[in-house]
Amino acid sequence: MAERCSRFAESRDKALELFASKGFGQVGMRELASHLGLTPGSLYHHYPSKQHLLLDLIEEFYDELLDTLGRIERRRKAPDDRLRTLIRAHLKLHRELPRHFRLVERDSGCLNPDQQERVRQLREQYERRLLMLLGPLPRLGDAVLLATGHAIASLLNNAPGWLAEQPLAEHERETLLEHLLSGALERLLNSAPQSAVA
Repeated sequence: MAERCSRFAESRDKALELFASKGFGQVGMRELASHLGLTPGSLYHHYPSKQHLLLDLIEEFYDELLDTLGRIERRRKAPDDRLRTLIRAHLKLHRELPRHFRLVERDSGCLNPDQQERVRQLREQYERRLLMLLGPLPRLGDAVLLATGHAIASLLNNAPGWLAEQPLAEHERETLLEHLLSGALERLLNSAPQSAVA
């Protein structure tokens, strides 16, 4: 049983690698099955469509993000320390899960409407937890709160790409990203617009 689970996890990793390198829309079920060393029928047994596999990989990504926030929440640090810890944790996740980040950013739109709604719910759950972790925030209306959470998540999730092509040592890149993100996020959190409704 453990060997079968291990092979299945390995197959998911191979699928993620193929989707990330070629793009989800460029991979057919036959090619995917062949890449995984499966017959198309065997693949369909686990996933009725490529979209189901894509959704599974995206859910895995959000599970990792939410687990990371949970670990930070349990540490009970001061707000400044939480922000630094959060930035470092996101940079670490980028190093560990670069294909997941690319897949979520590039291919979520390939899902059907119900699956896209599921991804939207996961994203909003993550963004709200992010705000709670960084709070307290000024009193914000729902729309401004959602926009603030989305902006923070976008900064954290896209920042490593800013310097990917720069000829920097890894520690230089990480330090520069930490400074850029902490400056931007501190400013954003300290100047979030007040809600018009008291």
